[in-house]
Amino acid sequence: MKIMRCLVLLSMVTMLILSGCGTKEVKEITLNEVTHSIFYAPQYVAINKGFFEEEGLKITLVNGAGADKVMTAVLSGQADIGFSGPEACIYVYNEGKEDYAVVFAQLTKRDGSFLVAREPMPDFKWDDVRGKMIIGGRKGGVPLMTLEYVLKQHNIIPGKDVEIDTSVQFALMGGAFLSGMGDFVTLFEPVASSFEKEGTGYIVASMGEASGEIPYTAYYAKKSYIEKNPEIIQAFTNAIYKAQLWIERSSDREVAEAIAESFPDTNLELLETVVRRYKEQDTWNKTPVMKEEAFNRLQEVMKEAGELAEFAPFDKLVDNSFAENAVKTIK
Repeated sequence: MKIMRCLVLLSMVTMLILSGCGTKEVKEITLNEVTHSIFYAPQYVAINKGFFEEEGLKITLVNGAGADKVMTAVLSGQADIGFSGPEACIYVYNEGKEDYAVVFAQLTKRDGSFLVAREPMPDFKWDDVRGKMIIGGRKGGVPLMTLEYVLKQHNIIPGKDVEIDTSVQFALMGGAFLSGMGDFVTLFEPVASSFEKEGTGYIVASMGEASGEIPYTAYYAKKSYIEKNPEIIQAFTNAIYKAQLWIERSSDREVAEAIAESFPDTNLELLETVVRRYKEQDTWNKTPVMKEEAFNRLQEVMKEAGELAEFAPFDKLVDNSFAENAVKTIK
C-alpha cells in the first residue's frame, strides 16, 4: 500500500515537473495603435500568424485615433507600447519630460496615405490642387506635414495657393469628405480604395511615392518601461521582425489572407489590391532598425512645417539595440 502511494505521488510530481518545463510565462501587453489600417500589415501578420505568442506575449490592441492620443496613453501608463509617427516622441523630448518615450522598432518608411479627389483624374498633376481645398489632418501630425512638404516641393504654398483644412480629426476625415467638405482628402487604406470601389472618391496620387522615404510609423515606450522590461521589448521586436521577413517571402494574396482576420469588413480582393499597392511603393521596413539619416529627414520635414525649433538627438530618442539583436538572431 505504501509502495503504491509512493508511486502515485512520484507520478504526480513527475507530471507537474514535465508540464512546468513546457510552459512559457505569457506577458500581457497593451499596444495602442494610431489607427487601424492595412498600412500596418506586418503588425497584423505578427498577431494573426502567432509570432507574438511564439515570443511569449499576449497583445491587447487598442485604437488611439491619433498620435497625440497614443502618446498620452503611453505616458499615463494606460498603454505599455505606442505605435504612431515618431514625431510624438520628438515633441515630448523637446518639452523636457524626464521619462520620455524612446523608439525601439520601425515599421513603415513611407507615408501610407493617398490623395483622393471627387472625380477621376487620370492625368493628375500637383498643380491641379491650386485654388482648391484639401482635408489634410491634424496640425503637427506627420500626414499633414508630409502633405505640406510635397506641396512645397511643387512650388505650391499652403494657405496661399491651396487651402488645407486641419480642423477635422484624423478618424473623421473620410466622413467629412463624404459629407461634401473639400475638393481633396488624404486617406489611408482600406478607406481610400473603398471610396474608389464605391465611386465616392478616386485615388489620384500616392503620398508615399511623392514624399520619399521617411520613418513614418514606429514603436516606442517610456524610457523607464524599456529599462525595467528589456525582455518584453526584445520579444516584441522579434515578433515584428518575424512578420517583416514573412511578408518579404510571401505573395500579395498570402499577406491578404494573413491579415483578413483583422479587417473582417474588407473583402479579400480589396485587401490583396492594397497589399500590392503598398509593396510596389516599398512601404514597409525590411528590418525594425531605424536609420539616423531617415530620422533627421523627418525632423527636416517638421522644421519646414514650422513645428520644430530644435532637432532632438537620435541617440537619445532611438534605441536600435533590440532591432539589431533581432536581425542577428532571427533568420
